[in-house]
Amino acid sequence: MSVAVNHGGIGNAISDSLTMIGRCNRLSRRNLDTLIMSIVLPLLMMALFVYVFGGAINTGTAYINYVVPGIILLCTGYGAASTAMAVADDMHSGMIDRLRSLPIRSFALLTGHVTASVTRNAMSTTVVIGAAIAMAFRPNGTFGEWLLAAGLLLLYVLALSWLAAGLGVIAGSVESASVLSFFMLFLPYLSSAFVPTHTMPSLLHAVSQHQPITPIIETTRGLLTGTPIGNQGWIALAWSIGLLLASFTFATWLYRSRTRK
Repeated sequence: MSVAVNHGGIGNAISDSLTMIGRCNRLSRRNLDTLIMSIVLPLLMMALFVYVFGGAINTGTAYINYVVPGIILLCTGYGAASTAMAVADDMHSGMIDRLRSLPIRSFALLTGHVTASVTRNAMSTTVVIGAAIAMAFRPNGTFGEWLLAAGLLLLYVLALSWLAAGLGVIAGSVESASVLSFFMLFLPYLSSAFVPTHTMPSLLHAVSQHQPITPIIETTRGLLTGTPIGNQGWIALAWSIGLLLASFTFATWLYRSRTRK
């Protein structure tokens, strides 16, 4: 049986998406352990790096000013991992079977999960920045630079969330979705998030310089704290837009393929 599709126009598509967004946001509020962990774990990581490792790492500036953009990117990884697990749970709990009998757009469910992911990430990022300021983080970016940083982070969060949604679709279980999304948590460590990339061995240096996290972190760091950005901003924008388009296509194609049975 295939997913029923309502051809009533863009109004119905928006209505379907809003319904699923409301559902997924309610699920996020009820799943307090995941919500709390997505906020507490980055805070613990920031405290660990600032107070335990920060004194031994020379970045040419106060270490907390260096590390906060990396912690923000780390937050997005935790949020995306929970998105993959939530989608996998829907795929295997019978939710999809119920949707097949309804005139609802095939992408509405994924849109709901992605929007809930963006909401969670906005909350955790706000808490992390507030805690960082209490720990002596001193950004000097203008209002416009803060807006640019927020826009770049939004693009990246959307890209990562759609990728996580696709991984949740193909995962065989909630547990395997967690395993598949592990690289989202690991990738920031192979970037300039916590240490300058020139201090890494040559192989790791090459990896860190040719993956999306480093230019996004360097651009965010430059916008918030005034460090040089160079051409990193354009590279970060290209990575974010490219990943978003690829992830959206990947997730929606997989979902339609899996629910067409």
